[in-house]
Amino acid sequence: MISVNDFRTGLTIEVDNGIWRVMDFQHVKPGKGAAFVRSKLRNLRNGAIQEKTFRAGEKVAKAQIDNRKMQYLYANGDMHVFMDNESYDQLELPSAQIEYELKFLKENMEVAIMMYQSETLGVELPNTVELKVAETEPGIKGDTASGGSKPAIMETGVTVNVPFFVNEGDVLIINTTDSSYVSRA
Repeated sequence: MISVNDFRTGLTIEVDNGIWRVMDFQHVKPGKGAAFVRSKLRNLRNGAIQEKTFRAGEKVAKAQIDNRKMQYLYANGDMHVFMDNESYDQLELPSAQIEYELKFLKENMEVAIMMYQSETLGVELPNTVELKVAETEPGIKGDTASGGSKPAIMETGVTVNVPFFVNEGDVLIINTTDSSYVSRA
């Protein structure tokens, strides 16, 4: 058991028969009444995001999540195949379970598969990935890095707002948490 006062971003907990990851939290001490912790949680089984308030000092169960390093191999219809780097065992996950992560997955990419007991919860992406620009409008001479942005479609299909100087074929570093441009690779 862990106290809600010890919440931190990325912590996994068991609440209401679900496995949740703490995305954001805030300790609130109102002038009148008891202190509480306002949190934003993501369900690791179905991806739903919920805001939940806990009383200060309340105890919740900590979920023990094992991350297994695996390599994304290929898509087989609606299933996506991953291979364990150590045992070479293969695991298939349906598209519906990793819908958000598919925007960033490339073949042969190493990811962490989240396991709870014997249940596969999903894919944990690295914080940033390198993706090639598949389609964007050409930059115009005189555009500067601080002068705004334009949409660019990356090789995996995700659309990212990028600076005007980015051209098709450029390899960019993209933040996987909010699909934002970080820099050129």
